Amino acid sequence: MDRSPTAPAPQPIGLMPPRQMGAVNWRGLWELYLKEVRRFVKVWLQTIAAPMVTSLLFLAIFALSLGDAVHTAGGVSFLEFLAPGLIMMTMVQNAFANTSSSVIISKVQGNIVDVLMPPISPGELTVAYALGGMTRGVVVGIAVALGMIFFVPLHAAHPLYILFHAIGASLMLSVLGVLAGVWSEKFDHMAAFTNFIVTPLSFLSGTFYSLDRLPPDFQAFAHFNPFFYMIDGFRYGFIAHPDALPLTGLAVVGVTDVVLLVACWLLIRSGYKLKN
Repeated sequence: MDRSPTAPAPQPIGLMPPRQMGAVNWRGLWELYLKEVRRFVKVWLQTIAAPMVTSLLFLAIFALSLGDAVHTAGGVSFLEFLAPGLIMMTMVQNAFANTSSSVIISKVQGNIVDVLMPPISPGELTVAYALGGMTRGVVVGIAVALGMIFFVPLHAAHPLYILFHAIGASLMLSVLGVLAGVWSEKFDHMAAFTNFIVTPLSFLSGTFYSLDRLPPDFQAFAHFNPFFYMIDGFRYGFIAHPDALPLTGLAVVGVTDVVLLVACWLLIRSGYKLKN
């Protein structure tokens, strides 16, 4: 029987028709995001429970060693001042660890090609990795906060500031982890990035002290540290006493996130240390 010129060609037996994805491969983005989430959920004792225990140990050490000896400018107890900083520091460190370890392990094991070969664009790769690390940061932050409420009264004075800085800071360190993973060629490089960049910026961001306790020159230097703004804004959401203008913190965290996302997208699109 003759076939009409306009009739569709028959599909070969046993083959499925090609999938139409549109401008964004939502299915691929979602599956890569789920892969990143399953990585840390599967080993939750290491990725969620362990950071919570470590943060509680920090809290106990400072409570036993300092107690009420330290007074804060906001009039709250030192432990109420310290708790949000510990929560935020734990969040960002775990967000960074999630994406950086995922990328560097894939590169070292040689299976990064399994991520690069599917029809997923550099933008979709960036977003999926970033959201996966951000999710781990937020989940760990919730776990740490739930553990601390039994020992420290946590009051949400400004819930929207808490939510914004929790998401924004976790996203910032998640994208920074992707950049570190792409740049690193071996685990030694990743350790150097963590020890000489992430850890100093975290510990010198006002996690354990108020900015007004620093000499003027060091106060000026701290204002160039984006980690300071995310911790200060997050703490402001709890105790309603900032060391910097809250709106400035919102702007710094938001702009830094955008800059890092664009840098990460450009790096992945170029194939730098991924395709060669």
